[in-house]
Amino acid sequence: MPMYQVKPVCGGPIQTDLPTCMYKLPNIHAEHGNSCTSEHALQNGEVDPAVKALEARQDEIMRKLYELKAAVEGLAKTVTTPDADLDLTVSSSLSSQSFSSTTFKGVTDLDTVLGKDLGALRDIVINANPAQPPLSLLVLHSLLCQRYRVLSTVHVHSSVTSVPPQLLSCLGPRHADSYARQMFQLGFTLIWKDVPKLQMKFSVQNMCPIEGEANVARFLFKLLAPYPSDPALATLVDSWVDMAFFQLAEGSAKERSAVLRSLNSALGRNPWLAGPEFSLADIACYCCVLQSGSVSAAPANVQRWIKSCENLGHFSPAKLLMQ
Repeated sequence: MPMYQVKPVCGGPIQTDLPTCMYKLPNIHAEHGNSCTSEHALQNGEVDPAVKALEARQDEIMRKLYELKAAVEGLAKTVTTPDADLDLTVSSSLSSQSFSSTTFKGVTDLDTVLGKDLGALRDIVINANPAQPPLSLLVLHSLLCQRYRVLSTVHVHSSVTSVPPQLLSCLGPRHADSYARQMFQLGFTLIWKDVPKLQMKFSVQNMCPIEGEANVARFLFKLLAPYPSDPALATLVDSWVDMAFFQLAEGSAKERSAVLRSLNSALGRNPWLAGPEFSLADIACYCCVLQSGSVSAAPANVQRWIKSCENLGHFSPAKLLMQ
């Protein structure tokens, strides 16, 4: 039994509506009806002009970064080369002449042989002894300048006391745009240095040096045209190259006479040493015949072949250097 009773204040039960969320906000998407504002233009496939301007600015920045990368990597190759103590920069040249399709049967792409290099100049560094000038490399350099835009420079290493003037200008005159490395496709750097054998360096970090004029000539020729696909023809070219550098250039008088007889016999059957097409064999043998002083004693077929080589015009640097 309760202590006391109180009468009800209200006459019936009270219904209370409980909220389903903490607070409510008006629907901002429904304020303008069904129209679509610029903030939601992407829903219809449109692009905000501000986004377009931002993308264009980003593309311009990336282009400038690639140019800067090319310049920095070009300088890095020179700095990281063991022959960085270069005393004299003599010449730079640019040649944008069209490559004659009649000289070689096929042409080669730089990316195929040297690998893709994003914007950086592919720089080939060659160490040569001024007492033994590499004539074949001068001929190949002339051919490379017709195929690519080549930045050519000549330096003198501190191990050499003096170099004749004709060796300092053997790659041609200096070009006004030599400072803009990104304008060139290939760098050809010749360093006159006291070395026992000719050396070539392409990638200091990933590639060991290539030694010997014959091996360097093979490497450079592959930048111009692929080696013959026929194994017998490729072997014939290699045999002539080895015969030129090891018997004509370095052999005895008896060996040189034997090579001249072989040249005369081969040129009696074909206009060029490897058949109807001009090849590396002709470049190597011509330069070694010239350097050995055997031109005057050469047989009739060899004399005719020498004139055919000189008519091409690519052998002028080698011939001028020997005069």
